[in-house]
Amino acid sequence: MKHAPTKADLKFRLAFSIAGLAMMVGAILYRGMPVGPAMFEILGISTVFFGGTAIWTIRKLIRKEYSDGL
Repeated sequence: MKHAPTKADLKFRLAFSIAGLAMMVGAILYRGMPVGPAMFEILGISTVFFGGTAIWTIRKLIRKEYSDGL
């Protein structure tokens, strides 16, 4: 896979996604659950982005779909 991300890139993406999810949960625990349309934006969009990226990255790492970095 010549143009695929490297294993190091995928590990960084996974760490960034998990950190994003953790910060979102931490913010909700600290500030409480938002009420109104902001709830969709905060919970929905960030969960889809960070969760989707984490799932996509884990699948790539398990299937070994990454380049050697050369």
